[in-house]
Amino acid sequence: MKQLNVDVAVIGGGTAGLGAYRAAKLSTPNVVMIEGGPFGTTCARVGCMPSKLLIAAAEAVHQTERAHGFGIHPQGEILINGREVMDRVKRERDRFVGFVLEGVENIPARDKISGYARFIDDNTLMVDDHTRIVAQRIVIATGSRPAWPAAWDALGDRLVINDDVFSWDDLPESVAVFGPGVIGLELGQALHRLGVEVKVFGVGGGVGPLTDPRVREYAATTLSDEFYLDADAKIEMMQREGDRVFIRYLDKQGNPQDLMVDYVLAATGRRPNVDKLGLENTSLVLDARGVPAADRLTMQTSVPHIFIAGDASNQLPLLHEASDQARIAGDNAGAFPEVNPGLRRSAISVVFSDPQIAMVGATYRELNSALGACGCFEIGEVSFENQGRSRVMLRNKGVMRVYGEQGTGRFLGAEMIGPDVEHLAHLLAWAHQQKMTVNQMLEMPFYHPVIEEGLRTALRDLQSKLRLGNEEAERCQRCPGE
Repeated sequence: MKQLNVDVAVIGGGTAGLGAYRAAKLSTPNVVMIEGGPFGTTCARVGCMPSKLLIAAAEAVHQTERAHGFGIHPQGEILINGREVMDRVKRERDRFVGFVLEGVENIPARDKISGYARFIDDNTLMVDDHTRIVAQRIVIATGSRPAWPAAWDALGDRLVINDDVFSWDDLPESVAVFGPGVIGLELGQALHRLGVEVKVFGVGGGVGPLTDPRVREYAATTLSDEFYLDADAKIEMMQREGDRVFIRYLDKQGNPQDLMVDYVLAATGRRPNVDKLGLENTSLVLDARGVPAADRLTMQTSVPHIFIAGDASNQLPLLHEASDQARIAGDNAGAFPEVNPGLRRSAISVVFSDPQIAMVGATYRELNSALGACGCFEIGEVSFENQGRSRVMLRNKGVMRVYGEQGTGRFLGAEMIGPDVEHLAHLLAWAHQQKMTVNQMLEMPFYHPVIEEGLRTALRDLQSKLRLGNEEAERCQRCPGE
C-alpha cells in the first residue's frame, strides 16, 4: 500500500476540487487531488453547457414557429431531426469538456490520485485500498448527485436523470418530468419545443427557485400555457410496462388521467456527495442532512483544518458559487493556520426557460420572514406585458418584483420572470453587491427602447412606496423579526 504525507488533500476533481487545488498550490506545493470518477465539471459534462445547447436548438424551432406573428410565414413543415439535434449537443458538449480536461492534463501526475477517499480520522484518508494519505489540511469538494424516491428504481432504464438525457442518440416521443425546478423546467420546455410530448409534475406548488407568490403564480400560469405543468400534482400510480412507463394522475380539474411515456425524467433535487466519505470517523459537526457545517465566509468546518466547497457544502449549487467557495477553501487550506474571509458575492440565479426566471439578493421568503411582521420592506412591481421593447419583440410576458428597505431605501433583492431577464439580474446583482439605494439606482442611465426600462418602472414604483429617514430606519432596526 502506498503511503503519502501531504500539506493539503482535496477530495474531488470537479469545479470546486480543481479550483481549491489551484488556490492551495499558490501557498504550498505539496497538494494532491483525489477523484474516483472522471476529472472535470458537472457543468460541462451534464449540466449548464449541454442543457443550453439543447435549449438553443429548441429556441430555433420556437423562433420559426412564432414568425407568423410578424407577418412572416415560413413555407413547409418544420422538420426536427432528433439525431442531428443530439449529435450537435454531444459534439459541442465534448468540446467544452475538452477545454476542462486540457487544464486537468496540465496538473502534474503525482498530484492526481484516482480512487474514492474515506476518512479514517480527522487527518487520514484511505483511497480505495491502494493509498493511505496523512494530510495536514483537507478540502471536501465532492459535488452532488441527483436524488429521487427509492421506489422509482423499479422503473429501471426508463428512469433517467439529466446526465442520461445528454447521452441520447435521438429524441424520444414522450417524457414525464418530475420536478419543476431549474433542471426540470429547462429540459422539459426544451424537449417540448423539439417535438417531444412532455408533461411536468411537481409537489407543493414550487416553480423553479421562486419564493414570491405573485411571480411564482405568474410563472406557473405562463409556462402552463405552453406545455402541461402541474406544480402540485397528484400521482396515483406509476409503474413500468414493457419499455414504457404507465402513469395515472389527477389532472388540475381533479379528473383521473392515464399516461404512457417512454421515460420518466427525475429532476427532483440533488444531494451532496458526503454520505460515503466516512464522516462518522471524524469529529466534524454535521447539519440535519449530514453535511459538515461550515462558515460561509471562510468555508472552514468545525474541525479547523478541514474545509468544504461547492455542491458538497449544501449552500448554493451553482457553478459560480462553487468557484468562489473553492477559491476561499483552497486559499485557507493552503495558508492554514491563517484563515481569512473570502469574497462572497451577492446571490444570483437564473433559469433559462422562456420567459426566463431570475432571482437576486434576498428572496421574498427571507425578507418576509425577517422584516414582514413590522413592514420594514416594500415591493415595487412591473409587468412586461405592455413594456415597449418586449412588445416589439413579441416577447411581452413576465412580471418583476423588486424589494427595498424602509428607512434607508437600500435595494434588497428581486424575483422575476420575463424576456432575457438574465441581463436584468446581473445589473441588479451588481447594484445589490454595491449596497446601492433605490434612489441611486434610478440615477443610472436607461437607454430607449430597451427591456431595462421595465426595471426602471419597477424601481420607480418601489421608490414611491418607501418611507425614508432616520426615524424609520431606527424603527426597523428594532424590528422583532430581525
